[in-house]
Amino acid sequence: MKDYLANEVRNVVVLGHSDAGKSSVIEACLYFNKQIDKFGAASDGTTALNFDPEEGKRGLSVYCHLAPLEWKNCKINFIDTPGYLDYEGEEVTGLNVGDNALIVVNAKEGVEAGTERAWKEAVNHRKLPTIFFINKMDDEHAKFENVYEELRNKFGKSVIPFEMPIIKDGKPVGSVNILRKKAWYYDNRKEAQEVPEELKAQVDGYYDEITETIAMADDELMEKFFSGEEFDEHEIAKGLRIGVRSGDIRPVYCGSAIDQTGIERLLDLITEYFPSYAEKGSVKALDKNNAEVSLETNEQEALSAFIFKTIVDPFVGKISYLKVMSGVLNSDSQVVNANKDTTEKINQIFVINGKFQIGVGKLFTGDIGAVVKLQETETNDTLCDKSKVVHYEGIQYPEPMLGYAIKPKSKADEDKLSAGMKNIMQEDGTVKLVNNVETHEQVLYGLGDQHIDLVLSKLKSKYKVEVDTAPPTVQYRETIRGKADAQGRFKKQNGGAGLFGEVWVRFEPCDSEDMEFAEELKGENLPRNFVPPVEQGLRECMEHGILAGFKVVGVKATVYDGKYHPVDSKEAAFKEAARLSFNAAMPDAKPALLEPISKLTIIAPEEYTGTLMGDITKRRGLILDMSLNDEGDQVIHAEAPSAEMLTYANELRAMTQGRGTYVMSFDRYQPAPNEVADKVIAIAKQKQEEESK
Repeated sequence: MKDYLANEVRNVVVLGHSDAGKSSVIEACLYFNKQIDKFGAASDGTTALNFDPEEGKRGLSVYCHLAPLEWKNCKINFIDTPGYLDYEGEEVTGLNVGDNALIVVNAKEGVEAGTERAWKEAVNHRKLPTIFFINKMDDEHAKFENVYEELRNKFGKSVIPFEMPIIKDGKPVGSVNILRKKAWYYDNRKEAQEVPEELKAQVDGYYDEITETIAMADDELMEKFFSGEEFDEHEIAKGLRIGVRSGDIRPVYCGSAIDQTGIERLLDLITEYFPSYAEKGSVKALDKNNAEVSLETNEQEALSAFIFKTIVDPFVGKISYLKVMSGVLNSDSQVVNANKDTTEKINQIFVINGKFQIGVGKLFTGDIGAVVKLQETETNDTLCDKSKVVHYEGIQYPEPMLGYAIKPKSKADEDKLSAGMKNIMQEDGTVKLVNNVETHEQVLYGLGDQHIDLVLSKLKSKYKVEVDTAPPTVQYRETIRGKADAQGRFKKQNGGAGLFGEVWVRFEPCDSEDMEFAEELKGENLPRNFVPPVEQGLRECMEHGILAGFKVVGVKATVYDGKYHPVDSKEAAFKEAARLSFNAAMPDAKPALLEPISKLTIIAPEEYTGTLMGDITKRRGLILDMSLNDEGDQVIHAEAPSAEMLTYANELRAMTQGRGTYVMSFDRYQPAPNEVADKVIAIAKQKQEEESK
């Protein structure tokens, strides 16, 4: 593969719903261009891209993959992304390095949740030039007209067909290129023919839509359009390039990856109408002081390259995927990691083509590749020339909300679990492992059950670690609602010097989240040097309440009297006396259980509002407010008990057909209802009994 400059590179992120055929479309492009000699199937993991064992096992993409393709003196870097919501982090990765978007739509199913998400991310949020490809036109239930109308109704008048199928006896036998007003039949792909009579009116209507939209893009074209003059081929091409780049035109093409139909014209469309990386002109970066700086997108600018993905390979080591944002990356060069303030040595540079690594000497502006064995560099870091140290903002991954407590099945696996999870988290920014010091659990967080299953499967296959999973322990709290005084008297005599300590402590409610400690000692009944061990003993007791063993909060403890022995009194005796006073007083202080309350923000299409509100109410939650965002989605702010939200990631997806998202964070503690408290206390006591056996 030869070197390509910034004006010859098209970076295309391929998006769409799961099973729309994204990987198959790229596979078809590679096969048509003779870069692969066998057409694989995504369902069994034999495609050029879905090569990972986990993808073969699941029959779908779970990772972001790269596939460079040379076409008519241009290089197209296809960035394949998963369509399933559990792997959204990989989709976000692809979106961050794609300069253009190809949204693949299932000709049978039409607009699905993944199609809508792709539009929002590519068009609404990132303003990427976009093409739709209606795939699977070979399916007997394919309905081009229905799908096109659905796209246009959903996404607006910028969605315009450039190609439409010719259907005979319910099957596509060819297609019409609307721009040229010519037909091609699959049994004779080389010779253009006249548009079938029954399609001419429809083709003319689509053509008029295109020319009207083109006219809006340029003053000269607008003047010619309103004077009734026809556009020539060059004027149409000029208007289309402007329209696609500005977002006024989102072309719709159609075909079948399996049958290799529409593929050649799709490649032409990408190279002709999608902008090259050089056309950006400049990109924004940040200097050492986080002040914004501008870098030109050409080879004369100082080097800057963004690390967007990391793979930890057991044989090769760490592979860092990068996009050259400016300048030229050379092998055998020294670069600065602007985020870590360290120097890295570039040894080998590769172009990644699915599972293959193709060695190259350099990468030019806009191109995508990988380097190996960087020492300190991680995903979201920037490599640059020391003459101009800059860094780029990192990828904002979706926050993982679904958590499971994990525990290795054997003691010997504890170290392997730690090492394996460290590598997995380097590779996937949507995986988190939290060591909860209070519950002594390691909680694995992911985007959904399928995502969690993927992580556990990788732990087993790649790192030979098997784990048990369980719902994470909800961190309740205990408090008191009344006052109580108690004596704590500890005496121990085993011959010789003994242990003695006696304290009187008053316990009462307060507003503090921690224990408030005070002393009101008078006279010489208790020397002041024994007060600190009393406080220490009480604080240790507050870690485990008497109801269910949860941390005690909102308590003020005041030591106001005590006794000591001049020989036998020691700090250990007063710590034990404090514990005895705690245990004696708590039952009389009206102990109560507090449950954690979380605040959540849910974003979903408006038609699901009633269902979501009803579900929050069932979870003992409260709707705080609602509003519509700029995209017309409902934004619901609510609060609910954390214990009711443990599996909400899965349930929200089911209720909204994958169209809803949410974020949640801890807000406060409040008294648990009696039925909830009784159940939690009963479970805790049962657990204590089992552990004591």
